[in-house]
Amino acid sequence: MPLPTRNMPWPPPHLKPALDAMNIWDTWWGGDPDRLEALYGGGSGGFGPDPKPAQYAAGVRGRIARWWWGTPPAPGERRTKLHVPIAGDICGGSADLLFSEPPQFTVEDDATQKRLDLLTDEGMLATLQTAAEVGAALGGIYLRPVYDQDVADRPWLHATHADRAVPTFTWNRLSSVIFWKVVHEEDGQVWRHLECHEKGRILHGLYQGTKGKLGRPVPLEDHPSTAGYATTVDAEGALYTGYDGLDVSFIPNQNSRRWRSSEALADLGRSDLDGVEPLMDSLDETYASWMRDIRLGKGRIVVPNAYLQSNGPGRGATWNPDQEAFAGIDMLTRGEGTQLTVAQFAIRVAEHRDTAEDLVNQILRSAGYSGQTFGLGGDAAVTATEVKARERRSMTTRGKKILRWRPGLAHAIHALLAVDQAVFRSGLTPQPPTIEFEDSVQEDPLSLANTADVLRRAQAASTDTLVRMQHPEWNDVQVAAEVERIQRETGMTVPDPMQLGDVP
Repeated sequence: MPLPTRNMPWPPPHLKPALDAMNIWDTWWGGDPDRLEALYGGGSGGFGPDPKPAQYAAGVRGRIARWWWGTPPAPGERRTKLHVPIAGDICGGSADLLFSEPPQFTVEDDATQKRLDLLTDEGMLATLQTAAEVGAALGGIYLRPVYDQDVADRPWLHATHADRAVPTFTWNRLSSVIFWKVVHEEDGQVWRHLECHEKGRILHGLYQGTKGKLGRPVPLEDHPSTAGYATTVDAEGALYTGYDGLDVSFIPNQNSRRWRSSEALADLGRSDLDGVEPLMDSLDETYASWMRDIRLGKGRIVVPNAYLQSNGPGRGATWNPDQEAFAGIDMLTRGEGTQLTVAQFAIRVAEHRDTAEDLVNQILRSAGYSGQTFGLGGDAAVTATEVKARERRSMTTRGKKILRWRPGLAHAIHALLAVDQAVFRSGLTPQPPTIEFEDSVQEDPLSLANTADVLRRAQAASTDTLVRMQHPEWNDVQVAAEVERIQRETGMTVPDPMQLGDVP
């Protein structure tokens, strides 16, 4: 996909269904009540003070207005809607399951391994955690190597969000992609910077258009944000990466459901929030109703007008229930309706709690997670085996996501090493690494030690196997060294006298 050469709608119309869906998921993930009301039309700028006409309407307008967030407040009442940020919890929990611990990257060449260890520092782990959370929200994430010699002496991975990309897929593989961003807006004019990533090169273009149109291409030096590329690209606007393949990796969150029959969108990923938006809307309504019961449940005292204290001419009268001594009230009259009346409404705690808990469990179940992953079900101490049994659904979802992350991340690291060699001349051999994701649930050391002791007494495992069981994060060199130390300390390295032969 080359850079556009003519004025055209932007973003491209074929991406509109996906971008609209990503906007909905992003709004729920962001958790801003104002954005939710603006999305569903439930604010003051929605469908007006009376929601009924819109709710009975057909099409998108009626469907949106029938959401709880699409219902504006009644005339004269303040906004009391409450949002539960469960979407953010789901996406953050997905990232924690994948990258709570750094993955292990290994290559065969020793010099490349040393450089790779330097490149995959804590900064990369933070990038991967952020990318995993954004990908869980928007349905996918793009990883690419970037560098700036004025900032660092090495390249690093950058995560580009799926709602700022125009991808092209060939047989389910990303073959090219255009990243775009708005660099300037003024007087209705919108300036956009487009990067088209192809095999071995990146094409840069600057366009001056409007909000809905890409506009015409203009020289890169016409704007400060792209002027630096003007001196580094060739006549075609291309910058060569030093990597023979495409330097961008697309990592889908999960397989797409809603765009299965669309050739242009079928390879885009699926958000963890896809399909649970109505349940999240109902959860917010449940909590708002619970808070409404609390507000209405505040004790109120209804008093006759005769008991009110005058605030002066034209200032009305008030009743102060906290005042200890009252003056100006001669006597309590016996007339009906002139006594103090206490109003105390019931707060339906159990009903709301049970409804909210069921909705939360259904949301997590539909998103592919167990409630225990998010702290539901108590904090009693259990073994790692019991944790995995309780969180089986979350572990299954984690395994499916690893199947998509491992090849995409390996491709990104390969491109990172190639860029490092081409730009910084680090003397390494670019190659895709072997990636091992750490177990997100660690066994208790005492439990592991007891298991190892039983296996040793049963002569069912070697020392090498027992060391690997106790330290699964160690490599072969570390395991071999530990086995040698154990054998030396236990006297297992002493030669067998029967094997020494005849002694003269």
